[in-house]
Amino acid sequence: MRGEHELMAPTGPGQAQRIDDYEPSAGGVIYLRGLSRWQAEDQREEIADLYVESSPVTAGDEYDSRAAFLHRLTEDVRRPGFDMLIAEATVSGEAPVLVGAVFGCPVARDGGWWQGFRGTLPPHIDQLTASGHVFAITDVVVHRAERDRGLAGRLQHRLITDHQSSLGVTTVPASNRAVLAAFQGWGWQDVGEIVRPPREFDDTPPVTLRALSFPLPEPSPAV
Repeated sequence: MRGEHELMAPTGPGQAQRIDDYEPSAGGVIYLRGLSRWQAEDQREEIADLYVESSPVTAGDEYDSRAAFLHRLTEDVRRPGFDMLIAEATVSGEAPVLVGAVFGCPVARDGGWWQGFRGTLPPHIDQLTASGHVFAITDVVVHRAERDRGLAGRLQHRLITDHQSSLGVTTVPASNRAVLAAFQGWGWQDVGEIVRPPREFDDTPPVTLRALSFPLPEPSPAV
């Protein structure tokens, strides 16, 4: 049986790999599959549907929430190093069902991702950023039925390690306590506050975010 943090072969675009020690809530098996930016574009509507179904969106706000998600995905797809990993539940004789997705990009060595960080960035994070070993997760989407079964953590861990990164990072609006609690429940640690200024010609106020990190465990020594 594989441990959750045991290193596995990278999941490249189009390649599907079964999770042997995970059974989805409806039975069958789970396959992880990497998507290229073009494949992600092709499946964007299906992924957005899963996002709305899986998120605690207030009734009447579904359209705006879906549009905001698609905007984040469209922006990320254009970034260097963009990568996406999806999880599909497969039952014999039935079509695969999308039950999870995670996407993001490597953090540039210049540290621009940390612009607006309040205080001093922890030295180990600064060093990992400068060495190019940090991967930023933009969004994690997991079907409600799989939320408390460890799938989200597996997706995040796998995408980060596929890029040979030592640390995952993400940001969450400081006011969104539900999302912040979800990430912390998946093992993310609060690093500090980031205040992002509005874009040029944008009249919206600065955005206050919580920066989170997802440290990977040291690999077990070979026996």
